[in-house]
Amino acid sequence: MKIDTGKMEWTRAPKKYEIEEDKISITTDPHTDLWQRTYYHFRNDNAPLLQMESDENYFSFIVKTDFRKSHHRFDQCGIVMYLDSENWIKASVEYENESFQHLGSVVTNGGYSDWATTEIPADRKVMWYRFSRREDDYCVECSDDGKSFSQMRIAHMEKGKGKIRFGIYACSPEDSSFEAVFTDMEITECAWHAHDGQQPDQD
Repeated sequence: MKIDTGKMEWTRAPKKYEIEEDKISITTDPHTDLWQRTYYHFRNDNAPLLQMESDENYFSFIVKTDFRKSHHRFDQCGIVMYLDSENWIKASVEYENESFQHLGSVVTNGGYSDWATTEIPADRKVMWYRFSRREDDYCVECSDDGKSFSQMRIAHMEKGKGKIRFGIYACSPEDSSFEAVFTDMEITECAWHAHDGQQPDQD
């Protein structure tokens, strides 16, 4: 199902953006980010977020991100599920330098963030993401072509039951700004299938 961009709402809006039927562009404001405490100890909670709501327990959200204009350390854009300042998931490519970038995900439960990441070449400037929900468990995947997806992360969210908000974000944690472009957004049946391996533990 194609997403009606007109029904998406800002948690925080950037100064400059454009919302069209098939494309959303966000120009990041400098010194914007999402992070809570862990390792760095600081708390950043001012990145712009454009989200929709759903109480469906099983679905997948897909989006294509274009970040070819990123150019400064930590410039990033991707998907997000932001419940409140201390409970959220994000996945993105973060610019590092002219040699490599970080493809990664952050899961924040109860005000503490973690970061799972891997290095990818700096010339990769487009990434697809698929965010899937199975009740209060979540899976994040990425793809170069929007067809073949690779798992990045499975996570349980302490506040991930019932109605949630999810969508897209872009930010520049340092003194930078760039235009991030989001297209091909859709909701599908849950592409993260039930586990068919070993049975759950029996009490």
